Amino acid sequence: MQNPRYLAFKALYKVETENAYSNLTLDSFLKNSDLDSRNSAFASSLFYGVLEKKLSLDYIISKFSSIRLKKIETKTLVILRMGIFQMVFMDKVPDSAAVNEAVKICKKEKLYQSSGFVNGVLRSITRSENRFPLPDKRNITKYLSVKYSCPEEIVTLWNNDYSPEITEGILESLSGRPPIFAKVNTFKISRNSLIEKLRVEGVEANAVECLDSAVEIKYSGSLSELECFKHGLLHIQDLSSQICCEILSPKSGDVISDVCSAPGGKAFNIAERLGSVGKVNCYDIHKHKLQLIKASAKRLEIDNIKVYKRDALSDEPLETSDKILCDVPCSGLGILRRKPEIRYKNDLGLESLPEIQYNILENSAKHLCSGGILIYSTCTLHRAENGDIVDKFLDRHSEFEAFPIVLPQGIKRTIDEPSNQLTLFPQTNNTDGFFISAIKKR
Repeated sequence: MQNPRYLAFKALYKVETENAYSNLTLDSFLKNSDLDSRNSAFASSLFYGVLEKKLSLDYIISKFSSIRLKKIETKTLVILRMGIFQMVFMDKVPDSAAVNEAVKICKKEKLYQSSGFVNGVLRSITRSENRFPLPDKRNITKYLSVKYSCPEEIVTLWNNDYSPEITEGILESLSGRPPIFAKVNTFKISRNSLIEKLRVEGVEANAVECLDSAVEIKYSGSLSELECFKHGLLHIQDLSSQICCEILSPKSGDVISDVCSAPGGKAFNIAERLGSVGKVNCYDIHKHKLQLIKASAKRLEIDNIKVYKRDALSDEPLETSDKILCDVPCSGLGILRRKPEIRYKNDLGLESLPEIQYNILENSAKHLCSGGILIYSTCTLHRAENGDIVDKFLDRHSEFEAFPIVLPQGIKRTIDEPSNQLTLFPQTNNTDGFFISAIKKR
C-alpha cells in the first residue's frame, strides 16, 4: 500500500509549485492510489492541515531553523511543514513517527543533505517546552495572523470591515475540515429516502432544518465514488449557496439566467426547484466549464438547463429573464477553510475585482424583466466586493429598488445591514462566508 505521508507530500508539492487547486489535486492523487479509507483520511488531514497552517508552520520553522526560510529548498520546506504539523497539531501521531517519516521522505526524494537538517530541526522542536511560540500579543494583528495562519492583510481587512470579535470568530472557523452539505435531487428522490440510501452505503447524512432539501454528510472517503452520487441523487453544495437559491425563490414557469454559472451547483438547485415548467440559462466564459455543467446535468437527469458561452462583461445577447443570478468572480475570502491556499495568494484582486463585479451587475441587470428579481452574490467577506457594490448600483439606477430578503428559518444575521442584504458568517450559521443581495426592477 502507498505511504499516506508520501502521497500528502506529492500533493502539497504540486500545490506549492504549480498553484494547483487543493481539492482537485488531492482528489486526483487519492483516486489514483491504493489507500484504504483510514489511510486516505490521514493523508487528507495532513494535506489540508499543512495548507491551512502554512503561515503558522513557517513561523515555527523560523524560530527553530538556523537557515532562513527563503533559503530552504521547496521540497525540504514542505517536508518540514508536514513533520511539524504532525508534532504540533496532530495529537495521535508520536513524535518519533513524525521525525522518522520526514527523514524517509527526504531520502526517497534523494534529498540526502536535507535529511540531517530536517532531523535536527524536528528533534529541536521535540525537546522544546513551547513548540508553538507566538508573537507578542501587543501586536494583535501579527499575533492573530500567526495563531490562525492568516496573512496580516486579511486580518486587518476583516477588523476594519466588521469588528475584532467577528474577525476572531471567522479565524477560529478556519481550523479543521469544513462541513459537507448536499442538495437532494428532488426530481429523483425524497430527502428521507436519500438519507436511508446513504446509510446503506455507510455514510451518515442528516437533514438540515432550515432547508427542506439539504443534508449534511459526514464521510471521509471520495463522495464521487458513492452509488448515490453516480446515480445523480444529489449534488454537493454548501449551505450558503443553497440559501442563495432559496432567496432567489424560483417559481414554476420562470426564465432564469445564471450569468457566471460554472461549476453549476446553483443552476442545478434552481432547475430542481422549477420543476418541469421553466428553464435555467447557464452562461460562462469558459467552454470547458460549460462541458462540466452539461456532464453534471446529465448525471442528475436535469433537462431544463441550457448552456451558452458568454462573457458576463460583454454586450452579447441575454434572454430577458424573470430572475437573474449574478454570482460574480470574487476574492474567495469566505471559503478559506475549503481552499486554504487562497489566503497565501500574492494578489487576491482586492483592488481590481470591485470594478469587474460592478460592471457584471450593471450589464446583467439590463436583461431583467419589469418586476423581476436579481440576486447579486459572492463567496467572500469583504464589504468593497459586497454591500458597497449593491449600494453603488442602487444609487445610480432609480429604475431598481432594494428587495427585502426573507431569511430561512433558523438562519441568523451577524451584523447590522440593509434588509436586502445578507452576509453569512461561518461562526454563526455553519456556512461558508457568503454574501447575498436582492434587487427588484420597478
